[in-house]
Amino acid sequence: MPAAHRDSIRSSAVPVGSVRDRVPPGSRTPRLPGRRGGERRMTRVAVLGLGGMGAPMAANLVRAGLTTVVWNRHPEPARALGDRGAEVAADAAEAVRGADVAVTMVTDAAAVRAIAVDQGMLAALPEGAVWAQMSTIGVTETARLAELVGAERPGVTLVDAPVAGSRGPAEQGRLVVLASGPEQVRDRVAPVFDAVGQRTVWVGPVGAGSRLKLVNNLLLAFVNEGLAAAVAFGDALGLDRGTVREALRGSPLVSPWAAEKLERIAGDDYTAQYSLALALKDVDLALREVPTGRFPAAEALAGEWRHAVEQGLGGEDLTVVTRALARDMTD
Repeated sequence: MPAAHRDSIRSSAVPVGSVRDRVPPGSRTPRLPGRRGGERRMTRVAVLGLGGMGAPMAANLVRAGLTTVVWNRHPEPARALGDRGAEVAADAAEAVRGADVAVTMVTDAAAVRAIAVDQGMLAALPEGAVWAQMSTIGVTETARLAELVGAERPGVTLVDAPVAGSRGPAEQGRLVVLASGPEQVRDRVAPVFDAVGQRTVWVGPVGAGSRLKLVNNLLLAFVNEGLAAAVAFGDALGLDRGTVREALRGSPLVSPWAAEKLERIAGDDYTAQYSLALALKDVDLALREVPTGRFPAAEALAGEWRHAVEQGLGGEDLTVVTRALARDMTD
């Protein structure tokens, strides 16, 4: 990380590591952010991108009582949320007109830019609105978005807020929001982040959230790889997967996340919660930020996962690496 950027993070007015824990679901009412002249009203939020993460996040916003407008490139998920109380917009620009907070939750940086620029979202955002960019797009692309907003819409505040967690936690409203951006907009985005996550960690100026997300996902990748390799190695030794599962269950080496994945692996269930293709994309994003050869184990992991994706396993859960390793061991 360049020294100038390190200095900017240290000197930021936003306390690093500040955490906001969410009030348990069912016992809270939506926050009403302050408005000019003392007026207070319900937060209006637009959600653009209703895939495996965006759809349950939008559903939790509706459940929390926030006025929620949804849009998706394919209309079916938006219609389903419309049946649950969301407003359905015809296009991305329409979705954000009148929004206090706009959330983008899509696959990659190209999709974010397509929504923001090609489909007119950024131009249509009201003056003073907050754009909560919650997709995982990496450090470089987040910096480019910040430059774009500063040049084209200085009256809009960008908050870089990727999330830790997969589809299951998203459905339960138990994501962890890794938020970064100006301190003065925290209260305005709090109703949104509280509705989708169990806690929000404020980590510094825009870009710090994306940096921390890459750290989180690299650790997750290695945990997944260790779990998959251990089970596949047990297969190679002739051990029954049920036996391996029982032996590892409750082990201090197995986190709650890994324990849930171990159950699914034992049942040969690779239904995607966080697909291998997306996990590989995130590892690649991390590796782009460091010189080649700096983290050889991560590079080897990426190469192994790329091979599995090329074998047609990219749409399955990232734990499907177990199947690829077991197959390779029997070849």
